[in-house]
Amino acid sequence: MTNSTAATPLDNWFTQAKFGLFIHWGLYSLLAGEYKGRKTDRIAEWIMNDLDIPAEEYEKLAEKFSPQHFDADWIVRKAKSWGMKYLVFTAKHHEGFAMYHSACSPYNVTDASPDGRDILRELQTACQRHGMRLGLYYSQAQDWHDPNGFVYRKNNEGKDFQKYLDELVKPQLRELLTEYGKISLIWFDTPMDMTPAQSKELVDLVKSLQPECLISGRIGNHLGDYATMGDNFIPRLPYPGMWEVPATLNDTWGYNRWDTNWKNPEDVLRILLKITSRGGNYLLNVGPRADGSIPEESIKILDQVGCYVSENAEAIFGTDRLPLYPYEAEGIEFTGKSHRLYVHVLKPRPRVDLLNIANHVKGAYLVSTGQPLVSRFMKACEGNSIVEVDLPKELRNASGYCVALELEEEQVIFEEI
Repeated sequence: MTNSTAATPLDNWFTQAKFGLFIHWGLYSLLAGEYKGRKTDRIAEWIMNDLDIPAEEYEKLAEKFSPQHFDADWIVRKAKSWGMKYLVFTAKHHEGFAMYHSACSPYNVTDASPDGRDILRELQTACQRHGMRLGLYYSQAQDWHDPNGFVYRKNNEGKDFQKYLDELVKPQLRELLTEYGKISLIWFDTPMDMTPAQSKELVDLVKSLQPECLISGRIGNHLGDYATMGDNFIPRLPYPGMWEVPATLNDTWGYNRWDTNWKNPEDVLRILLKITSRGGNYLLNVGPRADGSIPEESIKILDQVGCYVSENAEAIFGTDRLPLYPYEAEGIEFTGKSHRLYVHVLKPRPRVDLLNIANHVKGAYLVSTGQPLVSRFMKACEGNSIVEVDLPKELRNASGYCVALELEEEQVIFEEI
């Protein structure tokens, strides 16, 4: 796990954003998890590496890449409807194929595929039109197409990695950061054997071109602006600084037609709230098919999550890292901000009752409608404090709503057990 630096005023957008859309898309979407009758049992975008597909054979996939159903404007509008505040797109993944028009290498979506489209340009235009922050994933160390790029689980002896950095990575980063408008972050990945000096070279280049562009923790050598957690791994406790959890909706990032292990919307929402309460961001992935369409299951899940997020935006965005609540409260997740504790009710209950809340509660209301709710503070017979909130009849057997507690104190205070 990479250490993060302290937040600055320029970083406030990231700490307040909470929810972002990751898009993993490349030539691997054509294979969709299967190559010559062999199915990969790992993540689909790694199929070239895991099934040892020769580079000269793999690159021929570009001739078949025709994303006729890709609609950047629709995707950005959808992301906004899901409550997402930023988008991160795979400009170049480990396969080495650039999903934008790169003058540094003909192995790019505009020059090597039949439609001649610049996918990144289309996304950048849509993000600008709809006020969505744009971030770019760029594989700075692994490149399975370039002979000097690192390859995981393979022999990398004899490679001139510095040549790869100087002749491909740096020129492509310069293209991305000078030709595609404001880039809010660069999402580097898998630094492998990069030296501190090599990581620093890339950091300095990014900051020289766009000083406000954040750099993910996976630049390596503790040089990122924020910590990038392990894929789908959430810190057990509240975690300081700026951090993000990259996560999937099933078990893969790139499209795999065989992976049907979809998370349910309730679990996705619960994860979002856990991450938010612990002070981080949730970067949730979709993997388009080769034709550019988003799997229907992804849309169904995110539509439901987005409905809750939109109705309860006050209790998600701009919230602060909370102290650790001393109990496991089944069916309850907390978020909070100045003078507010938000209680997200994810399982039916006859009333909201919470032990060991040390704040003075002035009132309560239903976040989605603003409806006032009756609340009371008492001492439980065991001696600890208890806050109760009465619910309207229609919510007593319901779930998926949020109650706000108005606090006299600025900060949320939990009593020790």
